[in-house]
This record gives sequence, C-alpha cells and structure tokens, in this order.
Amino acid sequence: MSYIIDSDVLITAKNSYYAFDLCPGFWDSLLVQHRAGHAFSLDRNRQELLQGRDDDNLVKWVHRSVPANFFLSSDNAEVVANYTDVMLWIQRNPQYFDGAKAKFATGADGWLVAYAKANSCVVVTLEESRPESRNQIKLPDVCRQFNVVYQDVFTMLRELNVQFNYEGAI
Repeated sequence: MSYIIDSDVLITAKNSYYAFDLCPGFWDSLLVQHRAGHAFSLDRNRQELLQGRDDDNLVKWVHRSVPANFFLSSDNAEVVANYTDVMLWIQRNPQYFDGAKAKFATGADGWLVAYAKANSCVVVTLEESRPESRNQIKLPDVCRQFNVVYQDVFTMLRELNVQFNYEGAI
C-alpha cells in the first residue's frame, strides 16, 4: 500500500513530537518506507515545505536527505482530471465561504485527493473532519466526498510496523 503524506504531518512532526533532535528515527523511517515503495508525498507538498527558512531542519531535510522521487509528480492526465473534479465540487459547494474556497485552491490538499484517487493511495494527514465547517475546507471531508481513504500518521506507522526504540543506557 502507498501512503501520500500531507505537509501538515511533516511540519507538525518537526515542530513537536518527532523533532529532528528528539526522534531522528521518524525521519529515517520515512526514507526507509519510501525505498520500500510505501511512503511518498507530492511535488505540490514539496513546494509548501520549501517555503520555510533555509536554516529550518525540515527544509534542510528535504534538500539534503529526501530523494527527488519521494515527491511524486501531480502532472498526469488522470490526476489533473480528478483535481478538476475536486475543484468544481469545492467551487459549486454553497456550504463554504469564498475565502475558504480561495485558500483551498492555493494549497496542495486538492492535489493529494486527486493523486490518491487516481492511484489508490492512502492520504496521511493530521487534519480532522469538520463537515459542518464553512470557513475551512478540511482534507478528510474532501477525501470522503471522493471516496479516498485517509488516516493519521500514527495509523500509517503502525500499519508499516515502524518502531522507535530507545538506544541509551537504562
């Protein structure tokens, strides 16, 4: 099974529970799972990640450690067609405020759904569903609309049997 990882997973991990200095095994595990054909992200997410400062550990990790093919191309006819469907649904949905629609259109979330739908991947995100929301369009709600499976990073790690073991003295 292939997992497509949202930027929020990596940004939140870097800023908190899987900080590079605290849990380097998380970052190593992503690369190992990538080499095994399981963990990826999209070119659109790479663009979001690289908006950070050059001295940011996540930006450094993307530049120095991550192979180019970790970030899959969204430039594919089926993905583009799916993205068009996603954006038409968003734009035609009267539930969402115009600001929410505009913000969604500038991010990578629609592309994640489109890619996952075209390639039967699981979207990995930390966002939670909020189907009643009017001012934010949540990735899980769009996944549900398009029958795309999504889950959080912890579920992905468990499914991939990833463990982080302490190596210090007891």
